[in-house]
Amino acid sequence: MELFLKALKFAADKHKNQKRKNFAGTPYINHLIDVADLISEKGGVNDEIILTAAVLHDTIEDTDTTAEELTLLFGGKICHIVLEMSDDKTLDKKVRKQKQVEDSRHKSYEARVIKIADKISNVKDVLYNPPALWTTSRRRDYLFWAREVVNSIRGTNAGLEAEFDALFSKLDEIG
Repeated sequence: MELFLKALKFAADKHKNQKRKNFAGTPYINHLIDVADLISEKGGVNDEIILTAAVLHDTIEDTDTTAEELTLLFGGKICHIVLEMSDDKTLDKKVRKQKQVEDSRHKSYEARVIKIADKISNVKDVLYNPPALWTTSRRRDYLFWAREVVNSIRGTNAGLEAEFDALFSKLDEIG
């Protein structure tokens, strides 16, 4: 639990000036807490390594955090999982999205669990608290892409997959 709390503080500091894209502009740390909570509550996974990597999963991709820093503070295993979760921002967004679909099945179990929970958290926002400028069409496109990612790694965690499917079934609520 000590490592997890250390990571939570670290992530809160690294993401302190970031907001979600939703209309309310909620603090980014809320998303990371949600991902860890989903893994524990819906996925039934309470492994400290996975939960710690879950709250850190966007630090390399979205902040000035380096792999060396994560390794020093949290160890090589957690750093490796975070690196697995990190998109290459030098690639075009469309290419990055396709790579997530194609590459997710080759990730570690830990990264796949976090990936599904991340998609659930994002889908909840797209359904119930979407980015202000997103059209219905863009929201639907995101949901179908998220389903492609989750479908590519089915068999990872039944609880998380069921939670994703329950949310996806609400697609008609957005028009």
